[in-house]
Amino acid sequence: MTLTETPPTVEPEWLSSGRKSAPAVIRWAVALLGAFAAFSVVIVLTGASPAEVFTDMWVSTFVRPRSLIEILNTMAPIALAALAVVVPARAGMSNVGGEGQVIVGAIAAAGVALATDQFLPGEAVLGLMVLAGMAGGAAWAAIAGILRLAFQVNEAVSTLLLNFVALDLLLFLIYQPWRESSSGQPTSRELADVAKLPEISGLGVGIGIVIAIIAAVAVYFVLRFTRWGFKLSVVGGNAEAARRAGLHVPILILSALLVGGALAGLAGMIQFAGIEYKLRPGFALQIGYIGFLASWLARHRPLPVLFASFVFAALAVAGDSLQLDAQLPAATVSILTAFILIAVLGFTQKKGAVL
Repeated sequence: MTLTETPPTVEPEWLSSGRKSAPAVIRWAVALLGAFAAFSVVIVLTGASPAEVFTDMWVSTFVRPRSLIEILNTMAPIALAALAVVVPARAGMSNVGGEGQVIVGAIAAAGVALATDQFLPGEAVLGLMVLAGMAGGAAWAAIAGILRLAFQVNEAVSTLLLNFVALDLLLFLIYQPWRESSSGQPTSRELADVAKLPEISGLGVGIGIVIAIIAAVAVYFVLRFTRWGFKLSVVGGNAEAARRAGLHVPILILSALLVGGALAGLAGMIQFAGIEYKLRPGFALQIGYIGFLASWLARHRPLPVLFASFVFAALAVAGDSLQLDAQLPAATVSILTAFILIAVLGFTQKKGAVL
């Protein structure tokens, strides 16, 4: 370059990345508008007014303070269940067993609580429940890991089937040894007040949402900046190449499932100690499956999982509005959820970067 030539202009990185992200934002907006347009057709077929239904949903979900609290409390276990899918996905595995791992984590936490909450300090019981919940979820995921490594059983199949075994275990406990009373609904004894998860002072929001955010940030940094996270990505990209490179592929696969199960077990503990306080037949219903969908909606990325979980939590709260205000069937919110998933996953491009 001569002195008379104009030096090339270097575009700032933030500007170029902003321009690249603009089409993605537009695609997301179009996809969501398409989902709500399709849902409007369903509303019309039921004889209701889409404008009135959407207005009621907005007011009851985002305007009423109590609804915002419910969204954040509902979001916490969903986000942890989604992270339970994110970590194994980095190693190329599909953990469909979040539902069972959540249940077993709650069972383990409840077992510790029922044995100790009458004489130990609340902080000690909470600490033991956290450890027990994570250990229970990890142990349940380990079954699928062992089946994968020892007998080449696909983990998607084994984790899915283990969900039903976990549900049967829950039903056995609340119908037999842990049943509080022979009359009435089968439930375990309610958790003592001193052992319940505290709320954020002045907000009324359970501390579970803080735990979920910390977990998402921790998973992001572990997968992005640690050798273990890098090795998982190598295994997920090409397991045979990773094996030839000297990586211990079986250990990495098992460890990814264990970490995922531990996160799901923590979700079960939060659901038990922070929301429901007792085990019952419908305990933590669909949290694991919703977490699986949230992970897919976030493209298996830990930080976007928080946004996806917020969306699903808001949809869960909006479902009450659809039933109470608009007098629509309970399954209507599932239809809206399906439309959103199909639109977002079908009409937005998958990014090359994982994190």
